[in-house]
Amino acid sequence: QVQLVEFGGGLVQAGGSLRLSCAASGRTFSSYAMGWFRQAPGKEREFVAAITGSSGVTYYTDFVKGRFTISRDNAKNTVYLQMNSLKPEDTAVYYCAGDRFIPTAQHMRAAAYDYWGQGTQVTVSS
Repeated sequence: QVQLVEFGGGLVQAGGSLRLSCAASGRTFSSYAMGWFRQAPGKEREFVAAITGSSGVTYYTDFVKGRFTISRDNAKNTVYLQMNSLKPEDTAVYYCAGDRFIPTAQHMRAAAYDYWGQGTQVTVSS
């Protein structure tokens, strides 16, 4: 069982930056693939970024490439999402997700993750 807790959301002006953190419990964090998803009001949850456990390969959705960076510190059982050049359309609740076994090319699917955090609100004002 893995528990995930997100930190770092808040209100920021367009063009600003935020760094989200997701702290995980458990002793096998380094073997877990981790992802960030987001859900805006009235919209479905969508993939943002993911990072594999063993090799640290990263995946991004097109609308955040070049602006967001996912990283992990296995010694601290934490995954990060650095968000730069934020836009009002980035406003959403951001969720951290994790799973030990995700098939290749499935990291963008929310259904592939068994463990989820409670979410943290990110609001970008124009």
